[in-house]
Amino acid sequence: MLSASPPHLPYSGIATFARAPIVQPDGDWRADVGVLGIPFDIALGFRPGARYAPRELREASLRYVPPFTDLAGRTRMANVTLADAGDVVLPSLEPELARERITRAARQVKARCRIPVFLGGDHSVTYPLLRAFHDIPELHVIQLDAHLDFTDTRNDTRYSNSSPFRRAAEDLPNLIHVTTLGLRGLRHDPEAVAAARERGHTLVPMEDVEARFDEVMTALPPGRPVYLSVDADALDPAVLPGTSSPEPDGFSYALALRVIRAVVRRHQLLALDLVELAPNLDPTGRSALIGARLIMETLCEALDD
Repeated sequence: MLSASPPHLPYSGIATFARAPIVQPDGDWRADVGVLGIPFDIALGFRPGARYAPRELREASLRYVPPFTDLAGRTRMANVTLADAGDVVLPSLEPELARERITRAARQVKARCRIPVFLGGDHSVTYPLLRAFHDIPELHVIQLDAHLDFTDTRNDTRYSNSSPFRRAAEDLPNLIHVTTLGLRGLRHDPEAVAAARERGHTLVPMEDVEARFDEVMTALPPGRPVYLSVDADALDPAVLPGTSSPEPDGFSYALALRVIRAVVRRHQLLALDLVELAPNLDPTGRSALIGARLIMETLCEALDD
């Protein structure tokens, strides 16, 4: 039912994700990968722009249309089907309604594919996305992020991009563990850190990710169903500058991919989100290209025959 678009140069044609056919979230389709955009950034506490990321990631993905052949001659994602379910239609200034629509669309996409890929949006969208996985027993989240995002309230709001995992932990009994990799910077909320540790979450500072790599990767028992949430600010801003709140000394691309490969090989990847990419803050376009490639390399690991 899903047919590929005819070949185009990357700067021509309609920019669906990796040339995937356009579908409706609740339509009659099935695919290995379903892509859903969430152009939402009104929960930010600093520089806006993540609302533009789904469109820019689609543009950047036109450079990475499968199948791929690596230097060793291995063909990757040759038989993988993709579908682009467009963007959630979001109200401008009704965040509660936005969350409801995000959850509904995520459930629809989840029901029609093996691995949903969600293009944020600020990190607040991960909470309503996780609600779509309420039916997964013993759900685990692995979060690549400079910041914990477990704050109870910020500026009198409970639903900012600082709070998605706090709200998800309160709302989803099946969310039993969060592992956060790459924490760093000067600004940490002591109450949030204490609350996350009390709940048993694993908090890994950036300096420990590489120094204790094997130990970190084996902290979560193998074979667990994992939702992978990648915040663009997990990567070092020298690598990916287009993000609201960059923090120095983050992941290199190679180390981020090494972590993701280990996660995907050890666990069942349920879904992937990429959030906090603000392409307007990077006039070179490099940040969107890196984000699109990271998504594709994650899918290569998860879906290779």
